[in-house]
Amino acid sequence: MYSEKVMDHFMNPRNVGEIADASGVGEVGTAQCGDIMKIYLDIEDGIIKDAKFKTFGCGSAIASSSMATEMIKGKTIQEAMEITNKAVAEALDGLPPIKMHCSVLAEQAVRSALLDYAQKNNIEIEGLEDYDFSDEHLHDMPEE
Repeated sequence: MYSEKVMDHFMNPRNVGEIADASGVGEVGTAQCGDIMKIYLDIEDGIIKDAKFKTFGCGSAIASSSMATEMIKGKTIQEAMEITNKAVAEALDGLPPIKMHCSVLAEQAVRSALLDYAQKNNIEIEGLEDYDFSDEHLHDMPEE
């Protein structure tokens, strides 16, 4: 049911924790859906120097958070904007259909942290102005 990569990132998550004085912090999800992700970014000169996360949720949510932080570290802001939920799921060698929403939350959490960074620094990040942070599309996914 779960790939070895999902199990590895669940059992041995990378980048767990907080970044003091983070450049940007994003939190998505609700207690009702059962998954809450918080991502912290340290950005210097447009490069994501560090990324950490705290996730309350299932194994797929933790694995998705872990993988997403691994994928954005060392990237430019624009490169991080190009990472989608599908890319996170593919990097984990797939997620069951009823767990794909976890990769969507990881994408949203990264973008939410980038939005926080942009607002703190009074800058615009291409692609964030139209981004839909709502979780309405998550309800169209299969029930767990």
